[in-house]
Amino acid sequence: MMRLVFGTIMVAFLIGCTASVKSESGKASLGQPQTLSVIEQLGKNLFFDASLSEPPGQSCATCHDPAVGWTGPKSDINQSGGVYPGAAHSRFGNRKPPSAAYATQSPPLYFDNEEEIFIGGNFWDGRATGWLLGNPAAEQAQGPFLNPVEQNLSDAASVVGKVCRSGYGEKLRAIYGKSICDNVIDAYNAIGQAIAAYENSTEVNAFSSKYDYYLRDPVRYPLSDQELLGLKLYEDDDKGKCSECHPSAPGDDGSPPLFTDYSYDNLGLPKNPENPTYRMPKEFNPDGAAWIDPGLGGFLAGVPRFAPLADQNHGLHKVPTLRNVDKRPHDDFVKAFGHNGMFKSLKEIVNFYNTRDVLPACETTADARSGVNCWAQPEVAANLNTEELGNLGLTEDEEWAIVAFLQTLTDGWVPGQP
Repeated sequence: MMRLVFGTIMVAFLIGCTASVKSESGKASLGQPQTLSVIEQLGKNLFFDASLSEPPGQSCATCHDPAVGWTGPKSDINQSGGVYPGAAHSRFGNRKPPSAAYATQSPPLYFDNEEEIFIGGNFWDGRATGWLLGNPAAEQAQGPFLNPVEQNLSDAASVVGKVCRSGYGEKLRAIYGKSICDNVIDAYNAIGQAIAAYENSTEVNAFSSKYDYYLRDPVRYPLSDQELLGLKLYEDDDKGKCSECHPSAPGDDGSPPLFTDYSYDNLGLPKNPENPTYRMPKEFNPDGAAWIDPGLGGFLAGVPRFAPLADQNHGLHKVPTLRNVDKRPHDDFVKAFGHNGMFKSLKEIVNFYNTRDVLPACETTADARSGVNCWAQPEVAANLNTEELGNLGLTEDEEWAIVAFLQTLTDGWVPGQP
């Protein structure tokens, strides 16, 4: 046990050093790709290896594709539910894939006594806490391998065996020691840490959006009038209120904003009946169509020290980064928004934030047209965020301005483009 703890601390230290170097190098060479370190390259091999599933064919990138902002890459799936099939294609998860980019800065899950909220962790429900490895991203990376509705491997030994026999197995041994493959626990933890190292690299966290250029030099790289209006509304504490949960200002040290505060919210999203989750066998969804997503509260209910706080966190989900929120391979590509993929455009979800508490419930509205004359009732009515959304008073032009600003957060912007 002492060897495992020591190894974990050393790997966390290595990743911490890598993160510091990469952050500084990324800032110094905006928009320029950096050479991956040895551990980051190992993590990339793991991230894109489609043999690490049963049956083979599903990698991390299958649900977290760089072309769409490190999230779900299938337009047809996004158009309906937003939940993706696993390696066994008849099985589906219960939430839309979150972005794998900009997730490594999330701290281990903790309760902020002053604000009385939970902060940190990874996954929509925070269950990758970081309590074991000190790194939520590393624990998140381990989860899908053993999830029967994702990569579906039987146990950690199966993952380790595949990795150690792979063409990049020697990289694992070179970094963690020749005997790493002899200890399943140490090797599995190393695999998670290596993936997290890649997810922390400048290849994944490029900070190369139009907004990043604007922050560096607003005169040389100006935003359009509509984008500037959107930024103003986004940061307006009385109107858009977006920056309350998705901070847009650089850090005190000049570090670029991450557009999330790592907290949790119940936005009042309705159920998304298009998701196949509700039609899964009882083995994977005992509640069937009646299933209600408990979010953070569901995870906390199983943690004895936090179980008393489960009810007040029922229905809350992780505040995602808005970086690359509109990144897509072509204009006709459909993206899904919200933890259950309920919304199909930025305009639609901005309109929901603006009018959730203004329009009546679709369930009691004649000729109901969601987002036009009504909204479906929240999946979880308790613990709604009514402070930062619901009745923002934005005009349609102002909604479009916020959308225009959000589109400046797409990495890979080239100076001279709109």
